[in-house]
Amino acid sequence: MDKINPSQAMEELTLMLLYLSKFSETDRFSEKKDYYAWKGYAFKILNELEEKDYIRQGSHPSRSKSVYITPDGLEHARNLLERYHITDWEKDSL
Repeated sequence: MDKINPSQAMEELTLMLLYLSKFSETDRFSEKKDYYAWKGYAFKILNELEEKDYIRQGSHPSRSKSVYITPDGLEHARNLLERYHITDWEKDSL
């Protein structure tokens, strides 16, 4: 694997950590699961992930304590886990 610059590494690692620490809140009117994660990461990185539509921080990012992980974010995080040879919680429990 080629070397990754620190900025890209921070973004990728942050997305993987968000993915691995995700939780779900099933809407009471739907069976659909949405995934969220607590945000305790560098704001610059979170903003970059939001610009790529991997997460959504809500209408007041400074007041929100969690982020929504978009379907594209979930897919990209799964691909990164595979690339870094990290076991996915979901696949590990099968």
